Amino acid sequence: MTPEMDENRPLRTYGRIKARTLKPRQAGLVEALLPHLAVPEEGAIDVDELFSPPPCGAGPGVGVTAASSQNAALIPPSQPSPARGEGLILEIGFGGGEHLVAQAVAHPDARFIGVEPFLNGVASCLRHIEESGAQNIRLHQGDARDVIARLPDGSLDLAYILFPDPWPKTRHHKRRLIQPEFLSELARVMKPGAEMRFATDWANYASWTLEHFTRDPRFVWTAERAEDWRTPWPGHATTRYEAKRLGDCAPVWLRFVRA
Repeated sequence: MTPEMDENRPLRTYGRIKARTLKPRQAGLVEALLPHLAVPEEGAIDVDELFSPPPCGAGPGVGVTAASSQNAALIPPSQPSPARGEGLILEIGFGGGEHLVAQAVAHPDARFIGVEPFLNGVASCLRHIEESGAQNIRLHQGDARDVIARLPDGSLDLAYILFPDPWPKTRHHKRRLIQPEFLSELARVMKPGAEMRFATDWANYASWTLEHFTRDPRFVWTAERAEDWRTPWPGHATTRYEAKRLGDCAPVWLRFVRA
């Protein structure tokens, strides 16, 4: 990438992309399973093509290099492609993948795209996928904005942003994911009536998010009473980060509908 191209890229909304060295099992999953579940790096995303045929449709080991052939058994067996009864769901910043995989297992007729820049989190998610046998998940390691920019108009039925990097210092607020430009792209890819679910345990980020969404006429805040933002929505699966309670307030749960 040239310096000019790098200067034109938006600010990163996340911190590190890798921490400790992956364990052998994790490394094996990244090598053998991730290529079958990965969202293409470039070009418009054809959702039907992305989910059909299913990964490894020709049987375990297809597409695995000789170096990773010993990990072929980690690839889940071929199953029918997920139906479209519950639509397309996007989770931005899925962390360790606990919530993403739990939702995919609970809603097998939906299609899930998970995006996470942290390699260790992607490896953790792959382990959850391998253990659960979920077939209706595709993954992207990187910036969610790159994926959203390539999704078709009106393709999303539901989106999750759970406990994103809060960038609590004022000078870093410009790095927060929730910005007017991001909401414009999100509105483009969401169907009318689609829902955006956001959670944070940082009071200032909750206020920031509420202000940005309520200023945008394309989104409607659904809360009618305080209990609506004090308790998680039905079917929520607790994330590893959520359980750590690292923020400065109790979790705030915000739901917005695409007008």
